[in-house]
This record gives sequence, structure tokens and C-alpha cells, in this order.
Amino acid sequence: MSFIIFAGLLITALTAIPVLMQMRNQPKGLFVCFFAEMWERFSYYGMRALLIYYMTQHFLFDDSRANSQYGSYTTLVYMLPLVGGLVADRWIGTRKAIIFGGLLLVFGHFGMAFEGQPNQQTLSYGGHQYEFVAKGREGERTVRLELDGKLYDYAPTKDGGLEIKDLPANAPIPAVMPKGSYEFGVKKMTPWAETAFFLSISLIVMGVGFLKPNISSLVGQLYKDRDPRRDSGFQLYYFGINMGSFWAAILCGFLGNKYGWWAGFGLAGLGMLTGLVWFVLGRKWLEGKGEAPDPVAVKTKVGGVMSKEWLIYAVGIIFIPVVFLLIQHNDYVRLVLLASFTLIMIYIVFQMVTKFNRVENYRLGLAMVLTLASVVFWSLFEQAGSSLSLFAERNTNLNILSHPIIVGGGGTGGGGLGPIVLASTEQLAGMTNLPAHYFWIEMGITASNTQSFNAGFILIFAPIFAAIFSFLARRKQDPDPVKKFAFGLTCAGLGFLVLVWASPLADGAFKLPLIFLMLTYLIHTLGELAVSPVGLSQQTKLSPVTLVSTMMAVWFLGTSGGQYLAGWIAGMAGTETVGGKVLDASAALQTSLKTFNTIGWTGIGLGIAFFLISFLIKGWAHGASDTDAPVEEGLADK
Repeated sequence: MSFIIFAGLLITALTAIPVLMQMRNQPKGLFVCFFAEMWERFSYYGMRALLIYYMTQHFLFDDSRANSQYGSYTTLVYMLPLVGGLVADRWIGTRKAIIFGGLLLVFGHFGMAFEGQPNQQTLSYGGHQYEFVAKGREGERTVRLELDGKLYDYAPTKDGGLEIKDLPANAPIPAVMPKGSYEFGVKKMTPWAETAFFLSISLIVMGVGFLKPNISSLVGQLYKDRDPRRDSGFQLYYFGINMGSFWAAILCGFLGNKYGWWAGFGLAGLGMLTGLVWFVLGRKWLEGKGEAPDPVAVKTKVGGVMSKEWLIYAVGIIFIPVVFLLIQHNDYVRLVLLASFTLIMIYIVFQMVTKFNRVENYRLGLAMVLTLASVVFWSLFEQAGSSLSLFAERNTNLNILSHPIIVGGGGTGGGGLGPIVLASTEQLAGMTNLPAHYFWIEMGITASNTQSFNAGFILIFAPIFAAIFSFLARRKQDPDPVKKFAFGLTCAGLGFLVLVWASPLADGAFKLPLIFLMLTYLIHTLGELAVSPVGLSQQTKLSPVTLVSTMMAVWFLGTSGGQYLAGWIAGMAGTETVGGKVLDASAALQTSLKTFNTIGWTGIGLGIAFFLISFLIKGWAHGASDTDAPVEEGLADK
């Protein structure tokens, strides 16, 4: 029995039962969207939990390339929904856009399961090439150099060279090789595997682009204007999002680590397929919502060849090779992002100058300031899938307990429960005094499992934040949005400093106790709850009616920009690897902590700056954020 699965079941029972009971008073269509999006997020976060390890350990990408590819992928994931939402609103409707996006996602996730043979790390010396043998995944990975049929450990030297441990005198290479005398290389064992990987990722990006914005929009369509159930309905819906991402990192991470990448990615694909089937079968519960704005026009043939609807699907598929190209070239992604920002800002400034009055312009200015702050927040927060994931694998002791614990049971042979052993797999293997007929609880987790911390904390703390904000609103003491963003930025920075301050507690393997990584995720989650739902709400409150959709596009472009910067920052924390395993754990720890210290103090400094600025610009809202009734913040969107 795994402790993390037990803890997950407990959290699920305590939080999901009240949610499902509340859903009885909601439109039946909410059940359809709730579970469809839960499984879609399960597939997305299940894949994300393994992605950085898959790139560094299966394809042997170096840290710089892996973080760059990760940044390109997540940037496009948050950019494409702008197009998918526009297409659905103007032509095919949200329901068909969701189904089309879901199909692309199913193919993309299942495509990830075709991994081929892992790439091979090589060592070239004196005109000859030697190979490394790797076994295991994530933190359990071992890599050894093979010479004459035997395997040898290795280590870096102080001058940057390489030492081969216990090497016999007659070996074909010296035991110590100076820096520059040898060269590492990568042999591609399955030539088509990388192409299949990038194609699968491209399908996922395009699928998210069609599905993500439209299923949220469909939830809103389930309610009539002024329906008092709307806010609580979105809160319940967002619970499903976080529940899906919570279990994804646990289950997909477990399968990927224990049985192979294909198993984790395959489970993510099954999750997406389940969500899509659920959505299709639940069509009648949508009560006609989400259909095309003009069903007749969308069936009209273009050039006498195909209908507008099928033309849109064809164009979506045709553009997959474009995404395929962009993901592999981070510089191109940056250019597309900058061009998008420039064009949309020119449009907004033109509208401000020609259409809106002074009050409306001040409100728009405040909305853009909040968006700018969100770029910084997401660039720090989204280290979760890259640098923090690598830190979990390389420099975190993933044992929940520092030492095994044996709890006496009710007997050993008479049918009662024997002694309970609380230990990780590694600790259990080293125990010599195991009692007979014991019951073992796994007290270790995989590196990918750590990505469940954020969603788990959201499930626990989001209702608390909602209650706090509601209480403050009733007392007219609810902080203005700029102060909430200041709190979020401060939390984003403080989370990284927790790891820096804990560095003296690193063990002989240069690993910090797991509790400090948990604290980092907890603090980051508290910051997210003050930024994500507040930012989404403010975009609708501060924007003129005719510009709401555009400002929401700006918000998501800000998120996309944050993802791009996150990939760039993660590259600063990169270190040298051999066979997908870090070469020097001490250097890896110091490089990561140096980067975390820099971005940590940057986040805190910007948080303080925003707090001070809040006293100067909070009036820009001109009453748009004022509340005369209790306010409930929804759970953070993912």
C-alpha cells in the first residue's frame, strides 16, 4: 500500500463528497463538463508529470534543450486556445470544437506511448567509442560505463575531468581522463522516435487549443443570466480540474516510473478517451447548448468542395506541422509570442484612443498592469514542470520518513493484522530485522508524484481562501487586486527561498528533505489562489463590454509569456548529465539553489514593489472592483 495513494484517497473523500452533493442542485450539463474536463486535465497533467524526465532520460536531451522544448510546448498550449475559442464562437460552436480537440488529444496522448528504444549515451576516447548502460527511471535511475562486458561507476574530478571507479590496469581507457580528452555523445536507437514524440506533442497542443477555452465557455452557457448558481457552478467545475491534475501526477507518475514511459503516457491517453466518450454520451444533458451560432451557414460548402465546418477541421490538421516546427525552435515561438502581443496591444491602444473615456482607460490600464504581474508570477510558478521537477529527482530525498518505523500489530498468525512497517522501497531493502507477516506501507514517492502537491493543496485550501475573501468582503476589508497580486508574487519568491535556506540540511548525497519541497509547493499554491481566480475576475470587471474577449486574450497571452520565461529561467538551473543522470549532484544542487535564490528575491522584491504601487493605482478601478455583496473566488484554473 502506498502512503501517497492512501493520502490521495483521504483528500478525495473529504473534498469530493461535499462537491458531488452540491452538484445535485446544478444543471445536469455540469456533470458532463465536470467529468469531461477532469479527465482531460488528468491526461494533460499525467503527461506533464513525466515529460521533463522523458526528454532527459529517454531521449537524453541535455537540460538546456529539454527546458527549452518544455517552454515552447507550454507557451503554445496557452497560446492556441485564443484561436480555438474564436473559431468556436464564430463558426462551429463549442460542442463540436470540444469533440474535435478531444480527438486530437486522444491521438496525441496515445502517440506518446510509442517510445521506441531509449537513446544511448556514448563516451569517445582515443578514437574509440564506449557505451553507458542505464536502468530505471527518474530518481531510481542508475548509469554505468560498460567496458569489456563489465560495468563501472564514474564520477567527476575537481578539474572537470572524469574518473572511472575500480578500473583495472589493463583497461582500454585510463582511470582518470582530463577535461577535453574525451567527448560524450548520444546514439539514436530508434530514428523515428523523436519525430513521433514531437508529432504527438503537436497534436496535444492543437487539441488543447480547441478544447480548453470552449469547455469552460460551455459551462457558462448552461446558466441563464443572473442565475444564482453560476458562481458556485464554476467553483465546482474548477474542483474537477484540480482533482484530475491531482490524481494524474500520482497514477501516471507511478506507472511511468515502475513499468515504463509507455504505461504512464498510455494511462493519460485512456483518461482523455474516457473524458471524450463521457462528453459525447452526455450530449442530451447539454440541452442544445454549445451548438454553432449559425448551423446552416457552417454547412455551406466553400468553393463547392467542402463545408466550412470540415474546412476548419482540415485547416486545424494542416497547421499541426506548423506547431511541430515551432516546438522544436524556441526562437520561433518567441517571435510568434512577441508578434501576438504587439498586434493585440496596438489594437487595444487604438480602442483606448478612439472609443473609450478616461475612466474606462484607467480601468484598462489597471487590467494590463495585472496581466504584466501575472507574466512574472507564472514564470516563477511554472518551474513546477521543469526545474523543480528536476530538483525533485536530483536533489530531494523522496522518502517521507527519515527512518523506517515498525508499528506493532494484532498478531502474526491468527488472522489478525501483523506488524505494520512504514518504509520506502529503498529503506525496506536495507532492513535486516523485518518481523514475520508484516504489512508494508510504501513511504517513498517518485519524483513525478511531487507534481500532485500543488493540486492537492488547492483542493484543501481553495475553500479556505474563498471563505476568507467572502468574510473580508462582507466587512468591506477585502484587499484590492493589486495587493492580492503583491501577495502572490511574494509567495512565488518565498517558496524558492525555502529551498535555499534549507540547503545546510542536505545529506551526503546532496539531497534536501522532502518536507521543504512540499513547503515550496504549499507557498506557491497560496500565491496562485491570490492571482489566478482574482486575475480572471478582474479582466471581466475592468474591461468595457466590447473589449472583454480581447482582454481575456491578453490575460492568456500573459500566461503564455510566463510559460516562455519559465523555460528560459529553468535553463539557468541546468547542469551536465550523463545517460539522463546528473554527473555531479553537488554542482547540480548549487546551480539550482543559485537560480532559486535569484528568482526568489526577485519575486519578493516585485511583490513589495506591487504592494507599494497599489496605494497609487488602486483608484484606477474607479469602483469596478467594489462589492456590496459577499464574494466567492473560484478555484484556480489550470
